Amino acid sequence: MGFFDFFKQSNINQGIEEYKRTAGAVLLDVRTPQEYQEGHIPGSKNVPLQQLDNIVSIAKNKDIPLFVYCYSGSRSRQATGMLQRMGYSKVNNIGGIAAYSGKVEK
Repeated sequence: MGFFDFFKQSNINQGIEEYKRTAGAVLLDVRTPQEYQEGHIPGSKNVPLQQLDNIVSIAKNKDIPLFVYCYSGSRSRQATGMLQRMGYSKVNNIGGIAAYSGKVEK
């Protein structure tokens, strides 16, 4: 990862397409439960950043592909690092729902 890659915004719409093409993948929303209830990407699982230890209830296998998003991309970037330190090997930060152009559900 180069210096400028750190500032590059992830394209959440591309990330969702990749998630849909990846067998067995989990779409992970790391926002608060209240934010999640206000609108989330269909099929996503809510594990708030502060409760990321609970990820084992959704992903026991550390090789499962995880696609992580939040509101702006900041918390998902933090979550991605935490998940990698926890031993998850296929973690993708796809950015923030603020830039998402698809349907959301409540």
